[in-house]
Amino acid sequence: MKDDMFPEEIRPHLIPEPGGELYYKCLGCDAEYGIEKLLYVCPACNQVLLIHDREQDRLKKIPGTTWQKIFDYRKMLKIPALKGIYRYHEFIGPSLPLSSIIYLGEGHTPVVEASALLQERVGAQFYYKNDGQNPSASFKDRGMASALSSIKYLIDQNLVSDVIAVCASTGDTSAAAALYASYLGPLIKSAVLLPHKKVTSAQLAQPLGSGANVFEIPGVFDDCMKVVEHLSGKYPVVLLNSKNAWRILGQESYSYEIAQDFDWDMTNKVVLVPIGNAGNISAVMNGFLKFYRTGIINTLPKVIGVQSEHADPVYRYYLEPDEDKRKFVPVDTRPSVAQAAMIGNPVSMPRVVSIAKEYNALSGKKNVFVVQVKEQDIMDWQLTANQNGHITCTQGGECLAGLVTAKAQGIVTPDECAILDATAHAIKFSGFQDMYFKKEIPDAYGIAPDEAFINLPELIIPDDSELIPSQEKRLGAAEFGRFVDEISGKIAKKLEL
Repeated sequence: MKDDMFPEEIRPHLIPEPGGELYYKCLGCDAEYGIEKLLYVCPACNQVLLIHDREQDRLKKIPGTTWQKIFDYRKMLKIPALKGIYRYHEFIGPSLPLSSIIYLGEGHTPVVEASALLQERVGAQFYYKNDGQNPSASFKDRGMASALSSIKYLIDQNLVSDVIAVCASTGDTSAAAALYASYLGPLIKSAVLLPHKKVTSAQLAQPLGSGANVFEIPGVFDDCMKVVEHLSGKYPVVLLNSKNAWRILGQESYSYEIAQDFDWDMTNKVVLVPIGNAGNISAVMNGFLKFYRTGIINTLPKVIGVQSEHADPVYRYYLEPDEDKRKFVPVDTRPSVAQAAMIGNPVSMPRVVSIAKEYNALSGKKNVFVVQVKEQDIMDWQLTANQNGHITCTQGGECLAGLVTAKAQGIVTPDECAILDATAHAIKFSGFQDMYFKKEIPDAYGIAPDEAFINLPELIIPDDSELIPSQEKRLGAAEFGRFVDEISGKIAKKLEL
């Protein structure tokens, strides 16, 4: 559309110019640093950082209802940089010019209402936000689009060169990092560290296909994380895990999209997200806080983090009701089908504690919760969802199990509508479904396959072995007619036609 076709009041704001003054702020000692350097932790106390805008209050000069129009009308623009998460440019990376923004099709994933039968079975109204429909098939693309755009900006400004990016991963992060880094090649090269035999074959194929240097090491994700932290502290490399504060900025877009998809009305809304490295729940809360402070939304939705009993350090932390007595203790994870969330020492835990405290305070009540679910329920609810029209991964199954648990505990009330995070595409974790159907899930997962869910292919062959066609042996017209007739009859009998 041409500029003159838009409402006059939003024309000056439709295409954003670089603005604001971004800076890193330490969650430990409150030290502040400019964004011109590649920082992941505070040089003074080694605590994680968040990115703030010194000029954030300038956004309040525009009424919340006007912001709503700006974002709604931006949908009609054909500018690639504004098609993805940077539709919300002023709230994610206001200092970046549009020329530095990378867009690979990420963001604005569909919100799909659960079928009537599934909602009836769960006993709640809910939707899935299908983040598996991002380019690398997971929500990680949101943060990676932000992180790599910030690096491209530094490259464009001649502030960095010959960039080598590293990340530890349970699978999804490596796929996203390798994809976005390869788009900027040869300006940037990527290396990913994966726990040996702890990543699905589909996930492993993605960074390999994008040309990344892939290293498998013994242990679990937390061990990989320690290695990349050591690398980023000792060598001039870019860390692309959620310790990178730009990742958090990008993942805030999830909240902005939910607000827009529900026409800016967050009344009686509940957002459920799985907790892995705790970056996503931090970003979701922070995103809603920014929109709330600016008047774009008038209510802060309830936020529920979900953890498996096999990887539940955040759940355990909040079991202590007295805030002053809480102490975070990492846990040793056990095997989980929610593999992307199998993290016992989340690096963003300080962000969760800080942001959740502010979220509850601004809500005027407890509005952030964490629930624990069983592995059996994760798998069974994932299969239930997908057998009712969804494409959710095991983490999406974890969210649905979390909704059922939260409802049973009275955290979710009958008048509330839930939005569940399906963090990745079901295909990425199809190996667990295959093991479930074949009854081959190792005992360590604590899952007993339910016959009601098992679905395996059934081979239908003719009684006469001479009527079996193959690529090497094609049947004549008469024989093929008999083959079709016999096979059709057998299938019709199976289907009780």
